[in-house]
Amino acid sequence: MSGLPQCPQCGSEFAYEDGTMLVCPECAHEWPKHEPAGVDDARVVRDSNGNVLADGDMVTVIKDLKVKGSSSVVKVGTKVKIIRLVEGDHDIDCKVDGIGAMQLKSEFVKKV
Repeated sequence: MSGLPQCPQCGSEFAYEDGTMLVCPECAHEWPKHEPAGVDDARVVRDSNGNVLADGDMVTVIKDLKVKGSSSVVKVGTKVKIIRLVEGDHDIDCKVDGIGAMQLKSEFVKKV
């Protein structure tokens, strides 16, 4: 139709140019003209020391963490063997020995 790419967020074909940006009128998503529409930046999760975390890594807890809804505490130095990265506020999904499945924030762990 107009030769402009579809919106990478909602797929709308009504994108328009606004200076050096492309804009979708339906979802208000903006992206640069020179960037291909299908390219997404991979989410990078870092530990408290700035090391990049990946699925399957082993981490250590750096702070006592209270378990919500329980009187249990995950102590400093607790090793978590296999982690899985997930979207959201708590970006690590794991099993902690003696406590069970839980989610942790990456700012409270360090890579082993």
